[in-house]
Amino acid sequence: MKWIKLSIISGFSIFLDTKEPELISTFSIVARDSQTGEWGVAVQSKLVAVGAIVPYAEAGVGAIATQAWGNPSFGPIGLKLLKSGKNAQAALNLMIDADPRRSHRQIAIIGEEGNASIHTGMNCLDWAGHKTGPGYAVQGNLLAGPQVIQAMAAAFEDSKGTLAEKMIASLREAQKMGGDKRGRQAAAMLVVRKGWGYGGLNDRFRDLRVDDHAEPIEELDRIYQIHRATFPRPDEK
Repeated sequence: MKWIKLSIISGFSIFLDTKEPELISTFSIVARDSQTGEWGVAVQSKLVAVGAIVPYAEAGVGAIATQAWGNPSFGPIGLKLLKSGKNAQAALNLMIDADPRRSHRQIAIIGEEGNASIHTGMNCLDWAGHKTGPGYAVQGNLLAGPQVIQAMAAAFEDSKGTLAEKMIASLREAQKMGGDKRGRQAAAMLVVRKGWGYGGLNDRFRDLRVDDHAEPIEELDRIYQIHRATFPRPDEK
């Protein structure tokens, strides 16, 4: 794959893939817990190591999921735009408007204000769509149908527990409704909060990946339970 640089605004650039990349057909959630100050992304896909491509987050700034013909430059650039004072919709518009392959992209952004903005391009593989709610957004492409997204949203809104647990519940319900048409392979979760990373020295509180597994969501939950027991939230100690 080769990339060319496209300028969008002063100080920020995106990269355009000149050859068709591997499709990141998947479902994901971006979310914020306004009480704890956590931001998170969780994702599942029939694509090995999907956690290396889709999720981006920065404490006090926001969270981003980039998928379909995912453009990984959208993650760091979107966070920079949020950090510069743009809200989620403005940041999304700047990136999408500059991207000639916008019709094939799917990107979700949630910023400090807690309102999520999403773009699902008209040429994303059917079924593709999204839904937003208070403090979260769910999205997917090449899904079994709209019931996947509806189940994700309902599970996140109805479940109790930590932000991580609510996002895993969202992924689990999506899979029960058919998930990715192609099947399952990998899952990942990223949760950030200022000072909650290892030793209090960074913001990457939960950075968990299941790169290749027959039951990636259940494996992600198993790893999360071990991680939580080893590294409890500071407010739980």
